[in-house]
Amino acid sequence: MNTVDFQVLNNALGWLAQGKAVALVTIVRTWGSAPRPLGSLFAVSMEGDFAGSVSGGCIEDDLIRRFSAQFPEKIEVIRYGLSAEEGRHFQLPCGGTLELLVERLNDLEMLQQLIHAISTRQLIERRLNVQSKKSQICITRKDSPLSFHNGELRQVFGPSWRLLMIGAGQVSEYLAQMAPSLNFAIFLNDPRIEQRQNWQGGEVCWLDGMPDDAVLAFLPDQRTVIVTLSHDPKIDDMALMEALKTNAFYVGAIGSHASAAKRRERLLTLDVSAAELAHLHAPIGLPIHSHTPAEIAISILAELVMCRNQQLAKSPLSSCSLASACK
Repeated sequence: MNTVDFQVLNNALGWLAQGKAVALVTIVRTWGSAPRPLGSLFAVSMEGDFAGSVSGGCIEDDLIRRFSAQFPEKIEVIRYGLSAEEGRHFQLPCGGTLELLVERLNDLEMLQQLIHAISTRQLIERRLNVQSKKSQICITRKDSPLSFHNGELRQVFGPSWRLLMIGAGQVSEYLAQMAPSLNFAIFLNDPRIEQRQNWQGGEVCWLDGMPDDAVLAFLPDQRTVIVTLSHDPKIDDMALMEALKTNAFYVGAIGSHASAAKRRERLLTLDVSAAELAHLHAPIGLPIHSHTPAEIAISILAELVMCRNQQLAKSPLSSCSLASACK
């Protein structure tokens, strides 16, 4: 999940631990253009604390006013933007409509389990039945888009997306600056001392060691992206030969079509199978006729976002594998 929504859950947990009443608002449906995606969270305490966002600010202001007049005691669904006048008042773009699920949070243990699962890089699904008010959470194997059907909310929460870059060049510097705004935590490995000493891309989490060891120690999972950017086969190939054997969501390598073909030939001689090699994205990035390091970084991020959104959109609703709480 993204950093903002994870912080919402952390804040809600802190307020509950302080004995405050807390309401959680979730976007469960949208029509037309929407300022925030499905599943976005907004939490408010009875004392006026708030965190998160479901719009550009106008709807949050209205919810705070509503809750200050009468704090939620039950689960309810609220819609914004049904009329043209309401759309203008709440500044919803293109006549968009939002449907929000509002619930009073009382379960401190459930929030603790959600946050623990996310922090330990597990996918966890929460199910909430509006009629019975029963909530259930369980570990799941697959990412799934939010579903709100027949009065049941099903929402998968997961760890943050991680971007591991191999090679500390100019493209890496731009990626390190841009990617956090797209909810990627940034990690970097480069065994070349001079590259590390001359890094100008801002604060990142450096991984020590040779690229193959760094990849293995990183424990890539289905929310991990690994890209090789050094242009040095001795560095990039070491990382790729291990990355392609992991569960990483995306593995890519920078370079031209000609260099990508040669790289595939080399990797097949380095204990990488044809099936594993098929998962390699190379050349990396969308073809936007990029030339400068900044443009190349944009093309890479565009492809990452496209692949991530496509994967989330097509993932079927998963079945739970380990019940961690049922109420």
